Amino acid sequence: MDKFSQDLDALMTRLVTECDSQSEERMKALEQRLIDLKERNLLKINHSVLEMIVAKYLILDGYEVDLEHVIDNGLSCDVYATKGDGVLIVEVETGYVPPAHALDPMDYIRARIASKIARYSNHCDKFCLGGPPHYVMPIMPFFMRPPRDRTTAEVDLVKSYCDSYYTSPPVSLSEIMNSRIHSVSIIDVENARLREMSPDDYINLTVDWYL
Repeated sequence: MDKFSQDLDALMTRLVTECDSQSEERMKALEQRLIDLKERNLLKINHSVLEMIVAKYLILDGYEVDLEHVIDNGLSCDVYATKGDGVLIVEVETGYVPPAHALDPMDYIRARIASKIARYSNHCDKFCLGGPPHYVMPIMPFFMRPPRDRTTAEVDLVKSYCDSYYTSPPVSLSEIMNSRIHSVSIIDVENARLREMSPDDYINLTVDWYL
């Protein structure tokens, strides 16, 4: 086994301790999907372990879960979960900043987070961001207010951030205006645990980071 598979296997040993046989089989199927994608050089382990922890908690909560799910026109999300007629999308973030953005890391990350909320939340009933506890995600408070409470100036500001870094395709004004984040998951890899909290509570922990 390569290191990627070894690390996933080690994580799986911890994840399946609370799973029944059916849930364990579903977890193993997701693990194999990630291994298959890694063989095509499409994944990195630090991102994949976060997805697997999220998947476990959703499976235990009764969701059908797919990882690296293609939504539409080549757009794929990290975690796609369904329960009844409802769709939940979770995008996990590691906090990685490319070397090209060494001098503008906060603007880059803020634009990355904003574009993900705008793009993905229009394809689901509930959108969630997940990240490890050592990384503070700069989520704009704009995304927690309903569209009727958003100003044109705020929408233009969000679009200017997104357009500075993501133009293929560009995030539309309509996507931004109708987007919303519903929850944030803190993913503890060492203990294979997840804590879900409201975006308001998450932002209030680090209020000085945000616009």
